[in-house]
Amino acid sequence: MIRTTLIIAAFAAISATGALADETSGLKATLVYDQPLPNVPGKSIKGVLVEYAPGGSSLPHTHAKSAFIYATVLEGAINTQVNHGPVKTYRAGENFSEFPGDHHTFEENASKTEPARMLAVFVVDTNDTNLTTVEK
Repeated sequence: MIRTTLIIAAFAAISATGALADETSGLKATLVYDQPLPNVPGKSIKGVLVEYAPGGSSLPHTHAKSAFIYATVLEGAINTQVNHGPVKTYRAGENFSEFPGDHHTFEENASKTEPARMLAVFVVDTNDTNLTTVEK
């Protein structure tokens, strides 16, 4: 329970501080880009660099209700599951999307010995300050 509470607080901190780290799960997320879209009033594009230590994982979560996400694996391989569908493995150079309302049920570094990194690009309502909500 305490770990879950800490992770929730850490995910909420992404918007406020631009960084998130949870050493117990081997996850670090850093807001690396935040720009309002000049031709789409009320929308912004936000880039989050997600880094997984060897064997690292994230808890089940959802993203802001307005968020469309396009993620590209930059290094290593990541196992992911959305909406209780099949677990898929994406390797460096591969990408996937998440749609508004999707439930991210599972995500982990596919390797127990090598790190993995991905860039998650959010198109989101500008006033959405909490990009990720971890399940309790």
